Amino acid sequence: MAESNVARIRPADEKSFRLAPHNIEAEQALLGAILVNNEAFYRVSDFLLPEHFYEPVHREIYEVCGKIIRAGKAATPITVKTYLPDVLTADVTMQSYLSRLGSEATTVLNAADYGQAIYDLSIRRNLIQIGEEMTATAYESDVEMTAPKQIEEAEKSLFDLAEKGRYDGGFQGFNVALTEAIKLAGEAYQRDGNRPYRSRPNDGRPAEIRSDHRRRPPGLR
Repeated sequence: MAESNVARIRPADEKSFRLAPHNIEAEQALLGAILVNNEAFYRVSDFLLPEHFYEPVHREIYEVCGKIIRAGKAATPITVKTYLPDVLTADVTMQSYLSRLGSEATTVLNAADYGQAIYDLSIRRNLIQIGEEMTATAYESDVEMTAPKQIEEAEKSLFDLAEKGRYDGGFQGFNVALTEAIKLAGEAYQRDGNRPYRSRPNDGRPAEIRSDHRRRPPGLR
């Protein structure tokens, strides 16, 4: 007797319906801390970006707070609401929500820990996205997308995530990466107190010869 089609249907995999990793309460507590004491922003601003927040409105609030604070002004529920929509939902105004964030704030001392938790969850979401794209590409790749090329693209995505803490859906071109590197170097130079640049000693050889004798990766001639 043929096996029933119903019997062969596997129960729904609960994991396939899981939400992406996130912690709304941590996001609310950190934003509240920033609104209560702007010093909390500086505890996380060097690594936490708006896109690391899971909730879209929290991204907006964090971005507005950052702009206000960097302008040398105080970011409070009163000043921040000016640059955000008046109504959050049908029953909640932005003013009341910002006030609620302030009442549920964590301390400045805990701000970095909350920021790190939000950052780590964002990285996990990006890893899931990269993994899903890798799976989709492996199943539906065309002739030009060979297996070695798929591996290379996956490595680039993971490298981008590891370097920048976010996944932009593609790898930076050389010109973009070079521009960004120069910008970061300039900022580091300014932070170090404009220390004079010390050039390499001249060994008497022409510059083009010295540059050609740089150390090369193994196997590259």
